[in-house]
Amino acid sequence: MDLTSRIEAFSKLGKFLSQFSREKIAEKEDIPFNELFYDGFLHQINLAEEHNAWFTKDNILYALEGWSAALTSQKLTNWLEKYDFSSNTELKKVGIVMAGNIPLVGFHDFLSVLICGHSVLVKQSSNDRNLLPFLAKYLEYVAPEFKGRIAFTEDKLEDFDAVIATGSNNTARYFEYYFKDVPSIIRKNRNSVAILTGNETEEDMQALSEDIFRYYGLGCRSVSKVFVPKGYDFDALFKGVYHQSAIIETAKYANNYDYNKAVYIMSQFDILENGFLMIKEDESCSSPIATLFYETYKDTNELKERLKNDEDQIQCIVSKGFTDSEITFGQTQCPELNDYADGEDTIEFLLKRC
Repeated sequence: MDLTSRIEAFSKLGKFLSQFSREKIAEKEDIPFNELFYDGFLHQINLAEEHNAWFTKDNILYALEGWSAALTSQKLTNWLEKYDFSSNTELKKVGIVMAGNIPLVGFHDFLSVLICGHSVLVKQSSNDRNLLPFLAKYLEYVAPEFKGRIAFTEDKLEDFDAVIATGSNNTARYFEYYFKDVPSIIRKNRNSVAILTGNETEEDMQALSEDIFRYYGLGCRSVSKVFVPKGYDFDALFKGVYHQSAIIETAKYANNYDYNKAVYIMSQFDILENGFLMIKEDESCSSPIATLFYETYKDTNELKERLKNDEDQIQCIVSKGFTDSEITFGQTQCPELNDYADGEDTIEFLLKRC
């Protein structure tokens, strides 16, 4: 199965996913094997929502929209054209230990392993176990060559040549020990930050609210902290995010909001809050659910140096004219195929180090 065939298989998967969006869920014509998979995938979406209360239908469909947009022949070809696949002749089995914080969070690793021609052995998180096996089965139908090259396990990974594992900072230490004898990518906790100047428009703040609240802030690309100038007026931020106020109607989010607010009050911490978001001054980049941390800055050059020193903790920087690698307001949850987690080029690893 050559690279062109693998690209075509994933582009067919992208077309299948295009039937499931927040705007409309509707069966389309000319989708291969739709009679076997369309209704079944609707069922899997419902099961995923029932199994994990953080996986609302809106968030699941948002994730599916993103992958549908990415899995086109043109985008896949553009992503891969800079790599040399000619020397990748030895088939390897690559284990993937997936996180489960947001829907299909491990799909990029799954895609990368298969698109490079390797076999994949997946250990899913118990929080996100419904969607990917079903999509893997669809891939096997549109490209039978994938049969026997995709496996899932609920046990420890065994009999593999390389591994990609994602977890917390604590589990990463276990991963580093357990996988010390094979090539590996070990991913740890990361968060995203935004740099505000006080000159942002209301539209900027509304867009930033998507970076903060999408997936309830559980993703590594979710903004969990803002850096603001001394004397910053948070009214502009509160006004910009207010259209997200319905998030407090989600029971799990509301429970976290109430719990964290009680902790802050009993600890006599100073917080600002608007009924669905708390803002607290804190040096950490990782804030609890329903909380946005902040720090103040005086000098942008000093802030740039600070962020450079903390780059192993930061996934995205949202800003306007602050750095060359910045993300536009509202776009952190829309990564391109070449936006690699932790900045580790997964394709390069699979082709040269695996």
